[in-house]
Amino acid sequence: MMQNQNFSYISTSIDPRGVAQLVLNRPEVHNAFNDKMIQELIQALDLFAANPQLRVLLLRSNGKNFSAGADLGWMRSMADKNYDENLLDAGELAKLMQKLDNFPAPTIALVQGAAFGGAVGLVACCDIAIASDKASFCLSEVKIGLMPAVISPYVVRAIGERASRRYFLTAERFFAAEALHLGLLHQMVSDDELHGVSDAMVQTLLANSPAAVKAAKNLIFTVANQPTTQALIDETSRRIAAIRVSGEGQEGLSAFLQKRTPAWQLNDSGNDSADNAATDSKGQA
Repeated sequence: MMQNQNFSYISTSIDPRGVAQLVLNRPEVHNAFNDKMIQELIQALDLFAANPQLRVLLLRSNGKNFSAGADLGWMRSMADKNYDENLLDAGELAKLMQKLDNFPAPTIALVQGAAFGGAVGLVACCDIAIASDKASFCLSEVKIGLMPAVISPYVVRAIGERASRRYFLTAERFFAAEALHLGLLHQMVSDDELHGVSDAMVQTLLANSPAAVKAAKNLIFTVANQPTTQALIDETSRRIAAIRVSGEGQEGLSAFLQKRTPAWQLNDSGNDSADNAATDSKGQA
């Protein structure tokens, strides 16, 4: 179960439905991240992932901008460190991206304002990305003699090699409509609609079997970019057979055939467990 934890640069909450929020909370510096924020995000993701009641994770930020990317003070300090120290530091950002990408429950990124540098990686690691039509994006690293290295697997997967060959090299700023076209975003809405649309997406996810949603997400990682070998065919056959005989698989099929609401939808309206009680304050996860 999740334990309360004090955070300085992020805030967290989880409601009775199992909907968690992970909020970048440095609006005074446009939610730029440094080594401390990265550690807090890793810790929060670990705590959330360990909570069996969690159904959906929302990643968002406070303030005008989603995130300006790396904090300049942090980057300045890393310029004074040697290769081994920089390698360890980069490894922590890589760990954050991997944990967000592999998070067991569905993840939704809500993007307003600017998402620059590593923030584009955060968006690319989420299962669903929704942005304001005024949002803008930039892979700006080459402007300052760097490259978008640790986020590259996730961004290239999201927008493709061809678009990456442009935006990695030019560091051009592009806007939500282009991000939608490239596949970085799934939906673009007005500022006023952003949270309403995200609420609707959460309800859509909550209507589905929790176990099946997690299994389907894991399935994607297993089959993506793999040749259709007999071993893969056998693995997918094993997975569908196992979920058919599982508790939620049996309940879902029975509910469908009997034209009734499945149990997991009935349970969404409330849960008396103290472990699933809503929390909503800075530093709780």
